Amino acid sequence: MEGKVRILSVILLSLAIHNWVVRVMGKKEGYASELDPKVLKLKKEKLTHFHLYWHDTVGGRNPSSVAVLPSLKNGSTLGLMHMFDNPLSVGPDLKKSELVGRSQGIYASTALDQVGLLMAMNFAFTHGKYNGSSITILGRNAILQRVRELPIIGGSGRFRLARGYALAKTYYFNPATFDAIIQYDVYVLHY
Repeated sequence: MEGKVRILSVILLSLAIHNWVVRVMGKKEGYASELDPKVLKLKKEKLTHFHLYWHDTVGGRNPSSVAVLPSLKNGSTLGLMHMFDNPLSVGPDLKKSELVGRSQGIYASTALDQVGLLMAMNFAFTHGKYNGSSITILGRNAILQRVRELPIIGGSGRFRLARGYALAKTYYFNPATFDAIIQYDVYVLHY
């Protein structure tokens, strides 16, 4: 009888250890495994709102945005692609406002019969609490609409596993130089 109790104890202990390993380490199936979020020591998810200004300088002696591919020669802007490293500030006047980061990425004209851009960019924060962290935005920007919504698809640093959306509004546009200041209201869920 004592031998059966020992065997049963070993079996129960093995099952308990197995369940603990699966819960903590995750369920492994080939190249992927499901993890308990506690393994990453994630804290409570929070919602952060940023109100920022994006300064796109195309003209002048020191542009922050340059064309890297020209548009098609059929009268549309389709194919035009810009790469940028634009300042992000707290206020619309770059000379008087605090610079909090850079927006780095590309925008490309993707519409034949209207003005629509594909935006792929990071908001890379360089000051304060979020220094070294970034938010990644990827989506369509119909720039002639008053308010445009773009999805946040991820982030790094304090924004690891981020998701959310950004609302863009044109604050200023110069049709002669194509310089623009865009107001961004960014709502990001993160841990």
